[in-house]
Amino acid sequence: MLKEPAISGWTPALHFMRLALAEAKKAAERNEIPVGAVLVGPDGNILAGDGNRSIELNDPTAHAEINVIRRAGEKTGNYRLTGSTLYVTLEPCVMCAGAMIHARISKLFFGAPDLKGGGIISCYQVGRDNRLNHTIQVWDGIMIAECSALIRAFFKRKRKN
Repeated sequence: MLKEPAISGWTPALHFMRLALAEAKKAAERNEIPVGAVLVGPDGNILAGDGNRSIELNDPTAHAEINVIRRAGEKTGNYRLTGSTLYVTLEPCVMCAGAMIHARISKLFFGAPDLKGGGIISCYQVGRDNRLNHTIQVWDGIMIAECSALIRAFFKRKRKN
């Protein structure tokens, strides 16, 4: 697991992860599982940002990652998002990892691991499986304390209610 080094090269990753956390907090306010994502193009500009919307849209595929991939595809006019970087607060599931492969996302930075269903390193290694036609460079543990705390607090409130 990579930790946030005290070097200036990590400043963009921390900036975009903070934006993903803001999207996750908005998702929590909508009573969605608080996962947020930001997709950044190869030029460093944000293509899309969103959080989970599965409950709101009655759509089991409306995870934060899928939402930003869809919006970025519409924005760029291309289903291939080559050279883009995804920042997400929770390790993507297998479905989202598969979508990232098909979209040809180049890099992934995520916060908290998903020990029950993670599709990148925790349970499966979809994004790094060399048998597939595309692999993704992965950095995990970015702002892990903040990302983990948001998820834990959400489920603690759910159990309480």
